[in-house]
Amino acid sequence: MLSRAVIRSLQTPGLRAPPATFRIASSTVWTRSMARNNRPNHGPKKPIDYSRPPGAPQPSRPGGASAAFTSPQQGERSSDKLGRPDYSKSQDEFSKDARPERNWPQPQDQGVAEDNLRNDAVDKDFSPKQDEFETTASPSENKAPQDSSPSAIDPVEAQARSRPLPDLTQGIPSTLEFETTGATKPTILPLNLTEAEEPGQSPGGGRGRGELPASAYISSSERKRLKIANYLYAMFAGLSVSGTIYLGRNWESDEEEKAHPDAPSGWALGLMWNRARARLGDQLNYYNEPAFRKLLPDPDPIFERPYTLIVSLEDLLIHSEWSREHGWRMAKRPGVDYFLRYLSQYYELVIFTSQPWAIAEPVIRKLDPYHIVTWPLFREATLYENGEYVKDLSYLNRDLSKVIMIDTKAAHARKQPENAIILKPWEGDVKDTELVSLIPFLEYIHTMAYTDVRKAIKSFEGTHIPTEFAKREAVARKKFQEQLEEEKRKRPKHSGVGFLGNALGIKHQSMMMDPNEQTPSEAFAQGKMLQDQARERGQRNYELLEREIRENGEKWLKEEAALEEKAKEDATKAMKSGFTGWFGGGK
Repeated sequence: MLSRAVIRSLQTPGLRAPPATFRIASSTVWTRSMARNNRPNHGPKKPIDYSRPPGAPQPSRPGGASAAFTSPQQGERSSDKLGRPDYSKSQDEFSKDARPERNWPQPQDQGVAEDNLRNDAVDKDFSPKQDEFETTASPSENKAPQDSSPSAIDPVEAQARSRPLPDLTQGIPSTLEFETTGATKPTILPLNLTEAEEPGQSPGGGRGRGELPASAYISSSERKRLKIANYLYAMFAGLSVSGTIYLGRNWESDEEEKAHPDAPSGWALGLMWNRARARLGDQLNYYNEPAFRKLLPDPDPIFERPYTLIVSLEDLLIHSEWSREHGWRMAKRPGVDYFLRYLSQYYELVIFTSQPWAIAEPVIRKLDPYHIVTWPLFREATLYENGEYVKDLSYLNRDLSKVIMIDTKAAHARKQPENAIILKPWEGDVKDTELVSLIPFLEYIHTMAYTDVRKAIKSFEGTHIPTEFAKREAVARKKFQEQLEEEKRKRPKHSGVGFLGNALGIKHQSMMMDPNEQTPSEAFAQGKMLQDQARERGQRNYELLEREIRENGEKWLKEEAALEEKAKEDATKAMKSGFTGWFGGGK
């Protein structure tokens, strides 16, 4: 028994081999594994028995196939000092005397083999019965996987092929998700049955954050930026509170308090909040409201007109168009000069345009070189509201009951539609008479001295004013003629006072009337209505103005040019003196 135990202890290290790990993968992986693991053995890699004393003889090996390949033969020599056999000479296993019976165990070794089998039956690790190899698979199925078989396809490569390629025309795709998580999805290898995932390893092989808190992964520069941002937020909150308190202070003058009746002075929080909103609204409305609270100065009693007529510029007095051949071109509407010069004796004329000053001012200067129009107003005087430029007449500093506005857009008169006369835009027709046909209506308002022009405009609502006014005037003229005939039949042809005056050549005239103008009685006797007399008077005044322009127009333009040149020179001298005085050169 002792000899058997010694033999088994000596033979066990040589018989046991470390368990091999088999990994079945795709054809490419399998080929590389076979090439790496099946290299030629260039040296003995036998286990060393450190329990055997140095110089002791090698233990005997069992017979059979193992003895045939491992036991040294007589006369065999080593090729070097390491004990490696010399394979250059003929070997017994390839000799002609080799027979199959040599591979069977010899009778002297059979007893040892039986003892080993009995001992292996006690030790389960060396039991000859192995369940893992008892399967129904046939040897024909044990072959290398082909490229077309499902087992030969690498799951990682298949998943990569199924993903669509990025569209590089839209820019380089972001790698933020991959950098933050390591791998977007964990890579699962179902065939890896021999290796278990470590507890601290991130799924998919990515760079996991582990058990550290999220703040541990914030860089120092990011912490500084967050700290500065918090300071800025706190500063902004402090400034907002202090600014609200400052804007909510009491009104500094009675005018401001009257302008904001919904936010009177007081130290209540609600009143302070209302005053702050009112002041902030005033600041924001600066860019939407007209530039001045009073667009026109106070009327001068010497040159005062009882009514104010506001006319638009674009598509009413002029028409502008652009073409590829000529560029921008402008045309003046027929009768514009007559319209402006004739009505200048009855109305305070104002040209109100929605165009900026830099664009409209040269056009108005060219259109009205003799300044028949009293005041020009530009876009800076309009109210910007809901994407439209509104001409708010409340800023005009005039009584709205005496103001008439003629325009081509109803949106411009949105605030005071009752004061507006909306005409169709003029598109360049040279035979147009629409503007001139309004003169009788406007002249009639002045002649009859209407206290509120809005009532007169309201009576013509929904009609064509020139046509409707002509109809009404014809009806009034017919009634006037009937009344005149009736008066002539009732009274004598000549009274005593009238006969004496005619005999002496004396005519009854007012102290303020023109000697060449007829008296009202004479005009009535001739069948002239009151508006006929006013029309004759206005026509005479227009002719006098035209004569003055023809005789002195050139001189007026030269004087104006000289005044402008002198003003430019004075401005240049003032600028130079101020510039030199800044450096100490002026006195």
